Amino acid sequence: MIYPRTGGILLHITSLPGRYGIGEIGPEAFRFIDRLSEMGQRLWQILPLGDPGSGNCPYNTVSAFANNPMLISFDALIEEGYLNRSDLNGLKKYPVHKYDAKKVAPDRAHILNTACKRFSKCASEEKKAALEVFCEKNGYWLDDYSLFTVLKDAYDGVSWMDWDPKYARCEDNAIQSARHQYEAGIQRQKIAQFLFDDQWNRLRKYAHEKGVKIIGDIPIYVSYNSADVWANQELFQLDEDGNMTVQSGCPPDYFCETGQLWGNPIYKWDAHNKSGYSWWTKRLQKLYDMVDIVRIDHFNGFAKYWEVPIESKTAQNGRWVKGPGEKIFDTLFRKLGRKPIFAEDLGEATTEAAVLRGKYHLPGMKILQFAFDSHERGNGCLPDEYPENCVVYTGTHDNNTTLGWFHDDPGTAVTQTDDEITEERARVLSYLGTDGSEINWDMIQLALQSKAHTSIIPLQDILGLDSEARMNIPGTIEGNWVWRFNQDLLSDGMIERMRSLTQESGRMG
Repeated sequence: MIYPRTGGILLHITSLPGRYGIGEIGPEAFRFIDRLSEMGQRLWQILPLGDPGSGNCPYNTVSAFANNPMLISFDALIEEGYLNRSDLNGLKKYPVHKYDAKKVAPDRAHILNTACKRFSKCASEEKKAALEVFCEKNGYWLDDYSLFTVLKDAYDGVSWMDWDPKYARCEDNAIQSARHQYEAGIQRQKIAQFLFDDQWNRLRKYAHEKGVKIIGDIPIYVSYNSADVWANQELFQLDEDGNMTVQSGCPPDYFCETGQLWGNPIYKWDAHNKSGYSWWTKRLQKLYDMVDIVRIDHFNGFAKYWEVPIESKTAQNGRWVKGPGEKIFDTLFRKLGRKPIFAEDLGEATTEAAVLRGKYHLPGMKILQFAFDSHERGNGCLPDEYPENCVVYTGTHDNNTTLGWFHDDPGTAVTQTDDEITEERARVLSYLGTDGSEINWDMIQLALQSKAHTSIIPLQDILGLDSEARMNIPGTIEGNWVWRFNQDLLSDGMIERMRSLTQESGRMG
């Protein structure tokens, strides 16, 4: 697939501004699309939209198919008559610069529950018919997810392994009884997913009208405590009691000297192969129903993955295991056609992953913050060595902001010495021919002018924000996925500067 020379911005929905504690798919999302268009950006990259589990991590969700109901716009629900303005009177004044899930989520869930109840009573016949169509089309995942969430609530959020064994084992009689017992709660979960879908479709249509395409994100792994594993235990490496026998991770790398222990269950790839990769086909098609381009997170794992013993406390003692490779992609492309895909091929580079990506001509990723590391010199990581068929970033959601990366005190990076950091910064300044006073704009310009057909810039770098605006620190739990921005920070001058640089680099689309 030939990709046009274009550019975009990385910003997750939760990071949008707004009055109700978290970014929504409401007015501020539409306004941000306007800003993208004004900057000459044709792509909006978001993080996974799934319903997050513990830690509020979008890469660790309750379902690989369901969307996060916390992102439903309250303003839109008011316009549609499912909420009254007075329903929001009890909302607190939440911090505008971050999302505090522990405080915000319970309040929003209560209000959303009110909206779902009101929908059942006052929605138009047309909307009720649309709900039925949605439920029928998505029943293959929606039925399991809805029951899973109400059972999870009934058991105070504990893992499904700690439920009554008849529910944990998905015994037919018990499941049917539960569907009847929790019918009202199940229906409200379905309504919430419908409301999200309805709002999202309007947002995506508006983006297309403005010439903006949306890049979605699909994690390779799913959470153990998810509807996916609970309802499809035969597709994962579990023992006869449902316990994980091995866990996912990655070996020591730039971010962590002990590796990253993700703790997700690992697929039983033989079972997926026997099913014709049916679950994966449905998963990818569901995402393409919502976005235009898909970024596959941890693409390397399809070629070769890092398997860690279940008893390990770090990822150091893992081993490489051959992944499904060509089998899964031949099947997916045969069933779905050749749709646009970016391959996140960072971390431990493997020949197998490079060969797999090359066979399908999938663009890989290049990160400017990694280009000047002494360990990467001579590995084709400098911007003038980039191939055209790649996506260049100043940084990703896992990186520090450019200002934080360049200005933080030496020694804060786990895997670099003070001297290595000092040398790295000297190489950056020498390569750029700059004094570093506007290092964020220097790096933005470098990305835009590279040969890569696609450039993606985190919004934090355009805003010139430091490490306080970092989205995630890999290998840590607390304080991640909370950053939000103020629309007023995106000044007319920044918009014009970004548009000018985009035009000069031939990325207007």
